Amino acid sequence: MNWLSYMPPLLEGAWVTIQLTVYSTILGAVCAFVFGIGKVSGNRLVRGVAIVFIEVFRGTSLLVQLFWLYFALPLLGQAIGIDLRLPPVLAGTLALALNIGAYGAEVVRGAIQAVPPAQHEAAKALDFTPRQILWRISLPQAIPEMMPSFGNLAIQNLKDTALVSLISLGDLAFRAEQVRNFTQDSVTIYTLLLFMYFGMALVLTALMKILENSVGRWRAGRS
Repeated sequence: MNWLSYMPPLLEGAWVTIQLTVYSTILGAVCAFVFGIGKVSGNRLVRGVAIVFIEVFRGTSLLVQLFWLYFALPLLGQAIGIDLRLPPVLAGTLALALNIGAYGAEVVRGAIQAVPPAQHEAAKALDFTPRQILWRISLPQAIPEMMPSFGNLAIQNLKDTALVSLISLGDLAFRAEQVRNFTQDSVTIYTLLLFMYFGMALVLTALMKILENSVGRWRAGRS
């Protein structure tokens, strides 16, 4: 078969992969900020919850998290009389987002704590509240420092989407395996798969670079 005939199902799977990457990266970024800020909170309960979230999702396999959400959670719900079945797209998005959120939370925490303590002391001397110090002093300086690491996490997240094929979600890896099983043309299929993931990673890298530059200009405008 001509390799061009393989493209329609692969492009269909690529679209699912793109959607998964976008949704899970955005949700993961939200989790990263919530739990990263929570980890430096003065409230012991909030800090404890953030630490548990980060350690659990960093310390367990993404594949196991995915299987737990898709296979184990419905069984748990059945045992307590609640329907907790998740559609494959939702299960995949949640697993990816929670995983990237845990790693991203440490990036957020590190960037916030890297802001010179003297600036915090100066803000306190000006009678700033802890919330004002966070939003007006810490985050404006910390966010630009986070961007390169967030870019790396986004690329990793794109590659991790291949795992959702194991719950029969029709992403790029799943469609490629279907075509390979039908044609037995492993060399062509997996070569196309490599180039398609590489192409998507290049686009994502460029988008993250644009975002990083925009954040840099925003910080410069506040200076």
